[in-house]
Amino acid sequence: MSRSVSAVAIVLMLTASAPAFAQGTKLGIGHPATPEQIAGWDIDVRPDGTGAPPGKGSVKQGEEIYMTQCAACHGEFGESAGRWPQLAQGKGTLASNDPVKTVGSYFAHLATLFDYTRRAMPFGSAQSLTNDELYAVTAYVLHLNDIVDETFVLSKETWKQVKMPNAKGFFDDDREVTERAFWKANPCMSNCSPPVQVTGRARAIDVTPEDEKSARRAGE
Repeated sequence: MSRSVSAVAIVLMLTASAPAFAQGTKLGIGHPATPEQIAGWDIDVRPDGTGAPPGKGSVKQGEEIYMTQCAACHGEFGESAGRWPQLAQGKGTLASNDPVKTVGSYFAHLATLFDYTRRAMPFGSAQSLTNDELYAVTAYVLHLNDIVDETFVLSKETWKQVKMPNAKGFFDDDREVTERAFWKANPCMSNCSPPVQVTGRARAIDVTPEDEKSARRAGE
């Protein structure tokens, strides 16, 4: 009768039989990345605009690009077409039972919109936009969210003029300070809580939030 061998045992056997390499030993695999190769990946843009490429684009120019490249999925006004993400409006909904996370209601930084569009859009043809087209379509999406007016031209020079509505809605993770009192040097790892008891069932308890229209219909 054969016995199964655990994954851990296999790793240990392979490790024991593998040759030991001294630190700094060259294996002859691959080659150093060239500056050109690194530049192709090093395209991130920071919130303050550091890393943004040269170029510029206006809201008016961006409208034409958006209509031909983006509207089929995101809707003519950023309202979404079908199952694709909504890009515009939704302001004031984040604290509701049905938050609408869009560029205008949720994004804290212009760089989030610009960087993602640069890397992944248009869908199916990522990184096909020129720098000027990228600036223009970004400006137009900002305009759809009433963040800039129709005369705005986005560039590295005007980057800091853009004020995102939810810029103060995010904060640094401070659990290391605020929750330190709850930390335990030897945390419980098993049988830490009493058995779970069912105290009610969803069909007997109204757990579904209702909006005003639903509440009015229920009262009729």
